[in-house]
Amino acid sequence: MRELLRAHGDLAARGERVGRAVVVRVEGSAPLPPGSTLLVTEGGAFAGSVSGGCVEAAAIDAVIESMRTGIASVIRFGVADADAWQVGLPCGGTLDVLAQPRVPPAVLEAAAAPGASVVATPLGGARADRGSEWVVDGRTAAGAAATGRPARPDRSGAHDAGRRPAVLAAALEALEREESRVVRLPSEGPHVPEIDVFLEVFLRRPTLVVFGGAQVAAALVSLAGRIGFRTVVADGRPAFVGADRFPDADERIAAWPAEAFARVGLDRSTYVCVLSHDPKLDDAALLAALPSAAAYVGAIGSRRSQAARRERLRAAGVGERDLARLRGPIGLDLGGRTPEETALAILAEITAVRRGGTGRPLREARADRVRGLVPIELE
Repeated sequence: MRELLRAHGDLAARGERVGRAVVVRVEGSAPLPPGSTLLVTEGGAFAGSVSGGCVEAAAIDAVIESMRTGIASVIRFGVADADAWQVGLPCGGTLDVLAQPRVPPAVLEAAAAPGASVVATPLGGARADRGSEWVVDGRTAAGAAATGRPARPDRSGAHDAGRRPAVLAAALEALEREESRVVRLPSEGPHVPEIDVFLEVFLRRPTLVVFGGAQVAAALVSLAGRIGFRTVVADGRPAFVGADRFPDADERIAAWPAEAFARVGLDRSTYVCVLSHDPKLDDAALLAALPSAAAYVGAIGSRRSQAARRERLRAAGVGERDLARLRGPIGLDLGGRTPEETALAILAEITAVRRGGTGRPLREARADRVRGLVPIELE
């Protein structure tokens, strides 16, 4: 949903209501995973996707009907449907899509926030359209679990209080797995029946930290911002991080590596690229980044310069485990020559690390690794 925030604003600016369809569950193979979203206006304008194209028309109709009645509903699409040839999934799977007459405010808030959270929406009956969403903040949930204190979701909505511990536990697991999913909460007595709840996961927005204001860095920052990264560029030389050089950066820091990285905070949602091409600066940046929790640390330079760099880092006390994290030469071998092509190669490697890809051509990858053929089990 985060990538559709701007589209939501544009559609809402037309003066029409905006509803949505969101994939809540996948069985077998399907083009897109749970959480994939399609926004629809009363007039039929739309943005996003729930299936890559094969059931979009039916999903649009379902959302428009939901806006007409004011009631949310779950629709199942799959090869077993009588209308399979019209709206079925060519890849052979089945998916459940929640059609809502509006985008819940809780979802919009979670999508706009930079941190991790889970929006829990009950499925079944008209309750799904009565503002009954629960929002579980990732930091609040993790802190409650770590301390062992009874935890409560941030907003209880229309849920029964007895659901809170179960929702929190399920949300924590969904955050850990980093995937949206449906869970079934058991009955809590005669007045609290079992219910399916869709856990829509919003991970912390990934941050790309580039140290070294080189020409490649400008292209990399621009490209990374377009695919959802928060971008930070840092350099100890103020002239190298001016707004004229990096107009697209979310943050520009004129500081040496240790200070710059301390200001950003390197955690597992952070991806570090060291691009200054100056050994004094690059080595200092790597000494600070390699022992951190950053998900990715890469440095520009040829194989020969990388070998010399590794020897310098060993001499400075960097252990083999941390050295093994260094991606250098940085990026995938795309054969590029221009700064833009180099930036693309770097971002391709970051994407492979982030999403668990191999970096190989899809025609050579294992069939179950190809997006659209990944089986996702029902709960």
